[in-house]
Amino acid sequence: MSRLVPPNVSAQAEPQGRLAAAFGRRFFLLFFIGLTWIVPAWRDARFLYAMGLWDIVLLAVWVWDLSQMPNPNQIEVRRIWREPLGLARSSNIKIEIHNTARLPMRARVWDEAPPTFRRELPWVEISASAHGAGAASYSINPRARGDATFGQVWLRYQSSLNLAERWARARLGQRVRVYPNVEETQKMRIYLIRSRQIELEKRLKRQRGQGREFESLRDYRQGDEFRDISWSATARRGKLITKVHQIERSQILWLVLDSGRLLQTKVDGLSKLDYAINAALCLAQVAFYSGDRVALLAYGRKPQQRLAAGRGVSHLRALMESMAEVRAEPYEADHLRAAEYLLSLQSRRSLIVWLSDLAETAATPEVIECAAKMARRHLVLLAIMRQTELRQLVASSPKNPSEMYRYTAALEIVQRRSVLLGRVRQQGTLTLEVDPRGLSTELVNRYLEVKERSML
Repeated sequence: MSRLVPPNVSAQAEPQGRLAAAFGRRFFLLFFIGLTWIVPAWRDARFLYAMGLWDIVLLAVWVWDLSQMPNPNQIEVRRIWREPLGLARSSNIKIEIHNTARLPMRARVWDEAPPTFRRELPWVEISASAHGAGAASYSINPRARGDATFGQVWLRYQSSLNLAERWARARLGQRVRVYPNVEETQKMRIYLIRSRQIELEKRLKRQRGQGREFESLRDYRQGDEFRDISWSATARRGKLITKVHQIERSQILWLVLDSGRLLQTKVDGLSKLDYAINAALCLAQVAFYSGDRVALLAYGRKPQQRLAAGRGVSHLRALMESMAEVRAEPYEADHLRAAEYLLSLQSRRSLIVWLSDLAETAATPEVIECAAKMARRHLVLLAIMRQTELRQLVASSPKNPSEMYRYTAALEIVQRRSVLLGRVRQQGTLTLEVDPRGLSTELVNRYLEVKERSML
């Protein structure tokens, strides 16, 4: 995962505008103390000269204090990253200051972070000794996948006297990428793969069946199919030899992600599309560990991301990069176009995990018809996001006419979804309707069940 960490950036500070200096807090304190000369000046005007002399001396000390402060070109600012950026996952950014001047400095630093990382502009206070360095960190919690841009770092620093201050900036603009929740996928790998998949692979490793992966040779037996006869081995041995096959251990898994408007719905601060992508990444890791190859198709009105089947660490990284760039669209997704596109890409029978949702229309949703169409050639698992609030409403008891109307409408929607999923199951499609928050676990468990039962 180290390659997913954004690169560290550094830049030399520069003055912020033409007049990059100001008065410090202690200067204003001493200035207001000098105003006390006004009280005796009511009786003797000569005290006004004392007040003016006080102000002149204070201004001179301010100029001297300003000249002793480090120049901006003596300051280097760095933004340091320690871990990859994951959606809805808290992490820290470190800001480091290197002071090459002969005097210490104390600075307040603002980092121009994207609004999807923090609602307010983050700032830290850093002290750096003479010819030394200082650092501080602030936390972020990205709320959107994909690329985000960091801007400049702004500094306001003072000397030890705190009479003067300088304003500077460091051009640390950089583009970073927020990936799906990597931490969740690691938890899935620990708690699901280790508990079930290792034993599953041990049972299936030597299992013979109707697959087409070669396992061994044996003498011909009555009832063996002629297509299984190995004619080259028969010629060598002078008797009929049959090839024995086992169920393929390396299969193709397609992750199909619907990024239409229905997946924009928010649940606990994340969209249904975010939950679908996190679940797809969890499933991809389990599939890699099982020896399967994983492909990706994300679509809206047209295909957004497409990745051919593969396996290994490099392919997992490519999957993460592609999933990070998937964006929800404000329109209904074109399921028919996506199904035809996938059928043209994949001719060999494979497992297609389709993550989508159902539109509440009088007609049969297009995704239902497309899933049934694809089930003629492939094993399709259609995962639908459950509308939790409707389930809760159906489980409650209405207490007045208004609640009764809402209850009836919710019951009609829930029953219609159940009928639609039942209809597509009768046509050979596997279905899964689950709360978005539990999608990852349910999806991985269903995949392991498919592997265990050799359904593909």
